[in-house]
Amino acid sequence: RTALLKFEKTGNPFCGDTDPKTAGNGSLMRLAAVPLFFAADPHTAIDLSGDSSRTTHGATIAVDACRYFGGLIVGAINGANKEELLSPMYAPVPDLWKKHKLCPEIETIAEGSYKKKRPPDIQGTGYAAKSLEAALWAFNNSNNFKVGCLNAVNLGNDADTTAAIYGQLAGAFYGAEDIPSYWLNKLAKRELIESYALKLFEGAQRQGKA
Repeated sequence: RTALLKFEKTGNPFCGDTDPKTAGNGSLMRLAAVPLFFAADPHTAIDLSGDSSRTTHGATIAVDACRYFGGLIVGAINGANKEELLSPMYAPVPDLWKKHKLCPEIETIAEGSYKKKRPPDIQGTGYAAKSLEAALWAFNNSNNFKVGCLNAVNLGNDADTTAAIYGQLAGAFYGAEDIPSYWLNKLAKRELIESYALKLFEGAQRQGKA
């Protein structure tokens, strides 16, 4: 809300607070549309994933969480396997994180911190770094959409956001057909959501041919 009010006054699209104490997970939980739309151009997808965060969450940890996670979504949608996606410092652009470094907190996660921890050391909190780590832990410790999603929500705390972050990567990796039909049947405004998803898919196809 603060960022939107600032945007209304200034017209500056990047109104997110840069204070490290404001590195919440709000920009991470809504990220997927950006890397999906630009998946044919991974470098642009990652850059714009960071810019997407800056509109409301300008703290470096939040921005770098979105940059790294955007790269994972691009990799998943383009067919990378799980071992590759979860390899240390993965990016769909070779040596990207050597040239455009991640902040230490996100770099630690990209190195695989979630593989060495278990709850309660894994926590689905509102902090961008913690929620990213929790979502990747859920993805690493499952082999289908449902199990990973239950892993995420059963961490408790900010459970809906942890699952939303997990679901972006898992959806790109497993595909919509792996989401249980009885979950989809209870989805509010399902037709509206699917219509937007189709428009996003069609836009991404046009973007890839441009």
